[in-house]
Amino acid sequence: MSKANNFNKEDLIACGKGELFNKNSPPLPLDNMLMIDRIININADGGEFGKGEIVAELDINPELWFFKCHFQSDPVMPGCLGLDALWQLVGFFLGWEGAEGKGRALGVGEVKFTGQVLPDAKKVTYKLTIKRKVYRKLVMGIADAVMEVDGREIYSAKDLKVGIFKDTSTF
Repeated sequence: MSKANNFNKEDLIACGKGELFNKNSPPLPLDNMLMIDRIININADGGEFGKGEIVAELDINPELWFFKCHFQSDPVMPGCLGLDALWQLVGFFLGWEGAEGKGRALGVGEVKFTGQVLPDAKKVTYKLTIKRKVYRKLVMGIADAVMEVDGREIYSAKDLKVGIFKDTSTF
C-alpha cells in the first residue's frame, strides 16, 4: 500500500481529530493553532540527508486572528507561530510514517528570523528536511527547515526536535 504524499486542509483537520491515519496517531492542532493549509509533498527518502522531506503551505490574508492582536497598529505574524508550524510538520511526518502517541516539541538547536509575515503577504511555504528518525522506546524526529513568505526565506531552524509519547502524564 502506498502512502499519500500530499494532503489538503480537510486531511489536516482529520489528522487533528484522529481520523487521518488512525486514532492513536499524533494529532495536529485544530482551529487557530493549525498553522498549515496544505502539505504539497512529503516523502520518506528525500531531502539533504535522504531521510525524508516535507513542503507545506499556509495562505495569508489580513483577517487571520493573530494580525488583530499582534500588534495593535503594527500587525505581524508572531515568530513563534511559524516555529510551531515547523514542529507540527515534524510530528505529522512521524505520524505519516506510522508512529503512535502524542507529539511534543522537544526543542530546537538554532533559529534565525530575518524577515516577517505581514497582512499583505500571500503565502508562507515551509520546507523541512529530516535529519534523523528514531523509532525505539523513544520515538523522535529531528529536522532542519526554512520558512519563506512569497518566495523569500525569512526563518531558518536547525535541529527541530519532536518526540512521540504514549504517556505524557510525567512529561
